Amino acid sequence: MKLNEIQELIKFVSKSGATCVEIEQPDFKITIKTESKVKTKKEVVAVPAVQPAPVPVAQVQAPAPAPAPIAAPAPAPAENGAKGGAAEDESNYITINAPMVGTFYRSSGPDKDAFINVGDDVKPGKVLCIVEAMKLFNEIESEVSGKIVKVLVDDATPVEYDQPLFLVDPA
Repeated sequence: MKLNEIQELIKFVSKSGATCVEIEQPDFKITIKTESKVKTKKEVVAVPAVQPAPVPVAQVQAPAPAPAPIAAPAPAPAENGAKGGAAEDESNYITINAPMVGTFYRSSGPDKDAFINVGDDVKPGKVLCIVEAMKLFNEIESEVSGKIVKVLVDDATPVEYDQPLFLVDPA
């Protein structure tokens, strides 16, 4: 089964509302499971049937159906110690989270300037970063207005679904 066929299958399962789909062919088995919670996560597991050499199990999380980043107030961090005062200040900020699993990029290319930096003002529709997922480069736009206080992810690093990317001061 080719990658684009797997992607289409994930989309179909997501739209159908099924909680589990399993396909087994002589050379592989694929299972797609969804949770019935508000935040849906999909799990794809490809397992080779019988191979002479061991082949690792590939585990991929598919992007959630939400096409835009979710902005929510940052939960109060549970850090103790030296950062006690700074942790309290972060509760006023809005957190912009990753809308999908992928690789986080701050600019459109290695020789280009970052889309946004700490201290920049943002408004809804402004491109904040790119998340590459399965060779597709997805521009992530702001849904809130404010000033970027902190970039929480390093450039060219993997991110998980709903992982905090930026802190925005809405004031």
